[in-house]
Amino acid sequence: MAIRVKLREILEQRGISQRELARLTGLRASTVNHLCSDKVDRVYLETLELICKTLNVSIEELIEID
Repeated sequence: MAIRVKLREILEQRGISQRELARLTGLRASTVNHLCSDKVDRVYLETLELICKTLNVSIEELIEID
């Protein structure tokens, strides 16, 4: 089972930079950068929840499970 975080695509669609998302959420820029990469190997549920609330997206919109 592979999980893909679609954060980069969502940010591009909304015209929000990774740096801006880090500022809005209080997450470290390196954390946001990691979640936007193609090599996400682990993530905290609290982090996903914070991003979903900040961007007003559902978890189903943020992650894709193959």
